[in-house]
Amino acid sequence: MDIKTASSLHRLRLVSAPEAVSFLLLLVCSVLKRTTDFNAVPVMGAVHGLLFVLYVIFWADAWNRTKWSLRTAALYFVLSVLPTGGFFADRKLKRAADDAVLASRARSEGTVSA
Repeated sequence: MDIKTASSLHRLRLVSAPEAVSFLLLLVCSVLKRTTDFNAVPVMGAVHGLLFVLYVIFWADAWNRTKWSLRTAALYFVLSVLPTGGFFADRKLKRAADDAVLASRARSEGTVSA
């Protein structure tokens, strides 16, 4: 894995968890708006919207660089629209990055010829 691919996956990881948190907070704010006088939906909506747009941009960049299959790309996109999906995407991306680092080290040490 080259440095540009690794950095695109890292950017996607960096935005996935905050996007999930903002989605959950937006849901909480929506409930509070209906049940109390507290209305933070416009602010949280803007924050979540920005993070979601960043997620989609970074997702498209990662898909382009990693050459994911359509199924894998669709999985990461679907995870972005689920309330806690960003946490699962972050965990899955971290595992993939760790596996790529281990494979790269093994190739550089000559223990694997792939």
